[in-house]
Amino acid sequence: MIMKALLNIDYTYDFVAPDGKLTAGEPAEKLHDYIVNITREFIVKGDYTIFAIDAHEENDPYHPETKLFPPHNIIGTGGRDLYGELEALYKEHSDSENVYYTNKTRYSAFAGTDVEQRLRAREIKEIHLIGVCTDICILHTAIDAYNKGFDIVIHKNGVSSFNLDAHEVALGHFENSLGAKII
Repeated sequence: MIMKALLNIDYTYDFVAPDGKLTAGEPAEKLHDYIVNITREFIVKGDYTIFAIDAHEENDPYHPETKLFPPHNIIGTGGRDLYGELEALYKEHSDSENVYYTNKTRYSAFAGTDVEQRLRAREIKEIHLIGVCTDICILHTAIDAYNKGFDIVIHKNGVSSFNLDAHEVALGHFENSLGAKII
């Protein structure tokens, strides 16, 4: 039985590459090897691995992020590709029953997706979070996970943001307010 899951959140070209549309830049690029290795480790062990990836329609006047951020992760563009070697790793294992890719349209991987149902169906209690941005999508996913009763593990070497001060605040919030384990 699978006991834990990895949620790989928004580690895409637009969020990581130097010329990405909403890049976290070098701090996010530095996560590459760690994210690829921990993702491979979860997949090889047969643990449930979820890719929860931001998906936006171009020029959507009704999406709240349209007013907050430049267009990013637009459906049908290369900006949504998983960054670096992660894309090939996902494609290599995309037919595995323990690897799941879902589009998300809000910060949290739980909002408007079937992530919670998939975790509950597998009786998974512990979720590991990696990706970007620590203070936005990782934080909102962690808060929802906390409110839903999941045990949360944050991989400090697997998260970053374009706002490094907010990144540090989020790490403290995970541990002190959500009881997350930081590794």
